[in-house]
Amino acid sequence: MNSGQARARLVQAGPVSLAVLLIAGCGSAYRPVVTPINNSGPAAQPSSYVIVVSAPSTTTPGIVTIIDYSGDAVLAIAPIGPGPNTFTIDEYGANGYTINSDGTMSNFPISSSLQAKQITYSTLPRTAQPVNLFAPTVGLWAADLDGNLADYFAGSPQTFKLSIPVAQTPVLIVGSPTLGQRDFVISQNIPGATGTECNSSPASQPNGLATGIEVASFAADTPITLGKCPVFAIESPDQRRVFVLNRGSDTVSVINAQDNTLDDQCPPPTGCVNQAGQTYFTHPSLPLSTTAGLAQDANNDVPKVAGPVYAEYNTATSQLVVADYAGNTISIIDVSVDEYGNDSPTFGTTFTVPVGKNPASVTVLYDGSRAYTANQSDETSTIVNLSSHSVEKTLPVNGHPRTVVSTQNSVYGKVYVASPDSPFLTILRTDLDIVDTTILVEGNVVDVRVSTQNGTQGNVNVSSHVPGWGQPCYLPPGAEPAPTGSQTALQVCQTLP
Repeated sequence: MNSGQARARLVQAGPVSLAVLLIAGCGSAYRPVVTPINNSGPAAQPSSYVIVVSAPSTTTPGIVTIIDYSGDAVLAIAPIGPGPNTFTIDEYGANGYTINSDGTMSNFPISSSLQAKQITYSTLPRTAQPVNLFAPTVGLWAADLDGNLADYFAGSPQTFKLSIPVAQTPVLIVGSPTLGQRDFVISQNIPGATGTECNSSPASQPNGLATGIEVASFAADTPITLGKCPVFAIESPDQRRVFVLNRGSDTVSVINAQDNTLDDQCPPPTGCVNQAGQTYFTHPSLPLSTTAGLAQDANNDVPKVAGPVYAEYNTATSQLVVADYAGNTISIIDVSVDEYGNDSPTFGTTFTVPVGKNPASVTVLYDGSRAYTANQSDETSTIVNLSSHSVEKTLPVNGHPRTVVSTQNSVYGKVYVASPDSPFLTILRTDLDIVDTTILVEGNVVDVRVSTQNGTQGNVNVSSHVPGWGQPCYLPPGAEPAPTGSQTALQVCQTLP
């Protein structure tokens, strides 16, 4: 074979030889090209957590439990300070805070991987008696009975910075979750108060007071007169109105937060005239238990006493929904304003709906369709249609419930009901309005919060909901909390069966 023939054979064999060489060069690591297949199905639900603080006893460490909204699974459990007695979270559901029985405040991140090493503690003033926490976007406030003060905390972790004198018996601080012009300290104005007065005889107490605190200067304004035994308050998201629930007067005091005055833009007897030529009135105190003034009641069996103790503001419908503890009802109040921030002609229109016995709390779905109550004495939750003002269903829950919260993060939402005398958290599904499941935590529940009320929507109510001082705690029939020895009314509430 001549050289030309040899070269021809090499050319013919070239591609095969080259392939062999390439394969040999890759060795055993050769892998064929694979096209990945992406996951199919619906998108993941927005993340949302349920945060439960429980207390095995008043002296042992409390427990914070993080629960997944979408799967009702416990994600993390961590110990916090001993005997936590009040709890809240900030607007974005990023951080939680508790006041503990040893005079410390717990700071913890809300995370699915929460561990004990991530929880930090701040020391309160030596003689402080905080009964409420308010966690806006910036800083942290505590209503302090010792010296009648509003204590301010800042930093990371939140640590005590200063105290501002306010009216006597401060029990709650309220304002906008975002940084507003002023916050308000709600005081019951009861000399020598023990914490039982607004539980046992709210109608015989003096009028309460609201002290505005200028956020920019930390200066206290002249107090505004409220009704008797104010026990709860909430500000509208637009920062225009503050609604204060007066348990002893069966009224809601309305504060114009921008003017720092009672909201009486259209007072009787002259009122204001709308575009249709009709006269209407607004009043600084909305009645809950009568058909007087603007109250248009949906029922004929209106109770003589309402005893409002808790409320939620619904942005979608501009309604304030109030739990009337003594009246066994909820009040659905139109609190809409016009484009200029003035009360609308329908402002104050009220519908009253009978629910279970002693509703201690109420929550409203974000779309404004339904409200759910925590009926303390008959161990149920009533579901109310807010369009027809009628009861749709009543469901049994665990224990004697004091707190009910809700979230809507997908096609349907969930409602969480907690009782101070039960270690079980009851979870309701809102698409079917059934009991979805119950989750056991360690010790009886102190309080529960959700990290988001609707997807990325922040939390409107970032003030803690404290038993005692006019807020209901579970009591045997006919009993009222009574401090004994060094115990406070709050501690009595927590130790009752």
